[in-house]
Amino acid sequence: MLPAILSLDCLRLIYLDRPAAVIEVVEEVLSRIASAKDPAIFISLVAPADLRRAARELLQREPDPALLPLWGVPFAVKDNIDVAGLDTTAACPAFAYRANNDATTVARLKAAGALVVGKTNLDQFATGLNGTRSPYGAPRSVFNSDYVSGGSSSGSAIAVAAGLVPFALGTDTAGSARVPAAFNNIVGIKPTPGLLSLAGVVPACWSLDCVSILSASVAEGARIRRVAERFDQFDPYSLHGTQQSLAPCPRVGVLAEKDREFYGDAENAALYELAIEAMRGTGAEITTIDYRPFQEIGALLYDGPWLAERLAGIGKFVDKHPQDLDPAVRALLDGARRYSAIDAFAGLHRLRELRRRAEAEWANADLLLLPTSPAIYTVEEMRADPLRLNARFGTYTNFVNFLGCSAIAVPAGFKSDGLPFGVTLVAPPFHDDALAIPATAMHRAANCGTGYAKQIIAAE
Repeated sequence: MLPAILSLDCLRLIYLDRPAAVIEVVEEVLSRIASAKDPAIFISLVAPADLRRAARELLQREPDPALLPLWGVPFAVKDNIDVAGLDTTAACPAFAYRANNDATTVARLKAAGALVVGKTNLDQFATGLNGTRSPYGAPRSVFNSDYVSGGSSSGSAIAVAAGLVPFALGTDTAGSARVPAAFNNIVGIKPTPGLLSLAGVVPACWSLDCVSILSASVAEGARIRRVAERFDQFDPYSLHGTQQSLAPCPRVGVLAEKDREFYGDAENAALYELAIEAMRGTGAEITTIDYRPFQEIGALLYDGPWLAERLAGIGKFVDKHPQDLDPAVRALLDGARRYSAIDAFAGLHRLRELRRRAEAEWANADLLLLPTSPAIYTVEEMRADPLRLNARFGTYTNFVNFLGCSAIAVPAGFKSDGLPFGVTLVAPPFHDDALAIPATAMHRAANCGTGYAKQIIAAE
């Protein structure tokens, strides 16, 4: 009997004792997917016969599970990332193409023994943080189906939070893994940009895009990231780098009172204060930062020429198929056309200026502890006001990739209405491994379980 929330460790123990159990695990995963309450999680699935065949071939090819780090682990892939033999739609049916090859990151995970089960839903062209901008439906929070799942990696987050797979790949340009992780009580690993290859990923904003991992725990997400990471000569944004350390008692920058915006959600504000105290309890030194330079950097994403970069990869398709775009996505992309080459250079210069101001804040902090999202809204509220409310979700996430930062989003408690709250730890580039230590401590201190399993525990 598998646990409600799947994990690498539980599967590892099962397989080391009895490798043939991979066939039973595949059957259980197929059963869970078929009976999932949310019909909008997946855009396409690997045919059951093909998934069973992949499990049998793994068993024949490498019968010793100890020799592959992800042996027999099922996982899902956001549908803007190529999986050979499946369509890549980016949540736009007219854009769909059949992928002949796996994206580099997918290929590395499969080589490590992992089994793809399907492609997950997303905000169209990864443009959004809410999960409602898809013709394939709007996934919902696992805790209340009236509420958004978060996006754009909506289906990937729900697949993990609902216990369908132990982990899923997403992408994160402005918070697209971190926000849905927060809304569904799971972990969102946003690596240093360039650490995981973008080859085989449909670009959203290519200079800022990042493949991400949604998982049940920090330790498992970090383990998957280390398997997946690789310098890739076919990705011009791929980077070499050496992981850096943090002090045993790091200086943790938190928001000053004047910079805390929760849009009227007093319970989220209180949970953020509790997270700060939990961090203090780990021995960290708490210091306040001036968030304004980070906020102004984040604003460049949608109120600056980087919006035009979203047209660089798909502009020809958009010109030919405007009627096939989600209305909110089309409105954003139409707005991108007002930017000129002069605006692009002015934006680059402005970013340099703001980085200097941000560096002054980093001089007083080794890492930042921020709310992942200040608030959450219902699907109906989001559809009624799609641009303004979506922008709120990025209040504390949009700046991160502009600075090349590493980040890990973790659960941080529940409100009285049963909806979760999350915080994100942010550090300079190549602190991915180091961040896992305080992130794990924060998740443990919150004592809020993982995914929907928290709901079950509370009910019992």
